[in-house]
Amino acid sequence: MPLLGDPFPEMEVMTTHGPMKLPGDKKGKWWVLFSHPGDFTPVCTTEFYAFTKRWDQFQEMGVDLVGHSVDQVFSHLKWVEWINEKLNVQVPFPVIADGMGEVAVRLGMIHPGKGSNSVRSVYVIDPNGILRLMIYYPQEIGRSVDEILRAVKALQTSDANKVSMPEGWPRNDLFQDKVILPPPKNEKDAMERKKKMGDGCLDWWLCTKSL
Repeated sequence: MPLLGDPFPEMEVMTTHGPMKLPGDKKGKWWVLFSHPGDFTPVCTTEFYAFTKRWDQFQEMGVDLVGHSVDQVFSHLKWVEWINEKLNVQVPFPVIADGMGEVAVRLGMIHPGKGSNSVRSVYVIDPNGILRLMIYYPQEIGRSVDEILRAVKALQTSDANKVSMPEGWPRNDLFQDKVILPPPKNEKDAMERKKKMGDGCLDWWLCTKSL
């Protein structure tokens, strides 16, 4: 099972859009892989609807989506068709058909107490193919697609500006949409920070700025 900061493991998968090589086919792009326990299940249907409704927002951020479950491709195709027809949306992203569960095992999606179905997991991979974020939800709880959008945006902003992001950014209770500066690396820099008390700094180790 890969850890944060590890390269996403190379794999060849079959999807509703045809065969795909990961992470190679997504090289140079941010992408999100998300698993669901099974097709034609109520909670998973609400999640697919939410991901589809926010597809344009992900695309504006340069982020692709890839779904996954331990189902056969014909099941995925029929379920996506049902979602398109009954919920009046068009699912735009591919869904991995992991009928043998090989992808689920490699990524740690299978919980021993939950049978062969995969848990609700989310993996965010950066343009270099590095696993940057993992979130796991129990089968009973649907995930928040808005939180996934927020987390990816925070990662992109952090990378671009070499800063850290406060809780709930960009709607933090203390600092609103400000970001946190890296801590000083030596005593001289710490003392310089102390001179800025009240000017974005609560202390030498906690300074913020607006982007």
